[in-house]
Amino acid sequence: MTVRRDPAELGTVLGVWAHPDDESYLMAGTAMAALAAGHRVACVTATAGEAGESADPRRWPPERLATIRAEELHAALGILGIEDHTILGLPDGGLPTVDDADGVALITEVVRRVRPDTILTFGPDGMTGHLDHVVVGRWAEAAVAATGARCRVLHATTTPDWAAEFAEVNAPIHESGPPITPEHELALDVHLDDELLDRKVGALRAQASQTSGLVEALGLDTYRAWVAREAWREA
Repeated sequence: MTVRRDPAELGTVLGVWAHPDDESYLMAGTAMAALAAGHRVACVTATAGEAGESADPRRWPPERLATIRAEELHAALGILGIEDHTILGLPDGGLPTVDDADGVALITEVVRRVRPDTILTFGPDGMTGHLDHVVVGRWAEAAVAATGARCRVLHATTTPDWAAEFAEVNAPIHESGPPITPEHELALDVHLDDELLDRKVGALRAQASQTSGLVEALGLDTYRAWVAREAWREA
């Protein structure tokens, strides 16, 4: 694994995400690096992902998706070694309708309990443009301000070479293209080696109701290459 900065600089880490699988796609390798450095890692997920598309509605019925995805998320976090996890139970696809004060208060409660040194979350772009992503990232930053915490906030991003290499893969996923940050401006750049990449892909495949269709469409080798890097910029 190659990292631009020592994971020991992250301290206690809190991931703040909108849906199950956000954490496995965006912070799995970074979280494992922090855990390996002896740090605590916690994660909060705003929704149970009940409005997600099921890869196979017969196998994963939409009416049971909230329960299914919560179980899948628990399994994924077990693979990554993240034991401290909170699902807020807010409406999937409906975070923009939640009063900001209520959303910020829920995240603030977790921030006060965990006392993170670093928060990993979405930037204003929401990575894919999903409004739930945009909202939860905004709440995370407001929660830091509300607590007065001396806490670093890092936003998930991508790099020019990654975006170019996977342009065809990204086109149907990123509504207006992924956020792109030049490498020299990154706060943290994590390249997963085979062992950690195996665990990350294992965590993603544990959330099969969401990931199995994409793995099948891309092929496992392309999928592994697509998720093998995690880039972060300062908020």
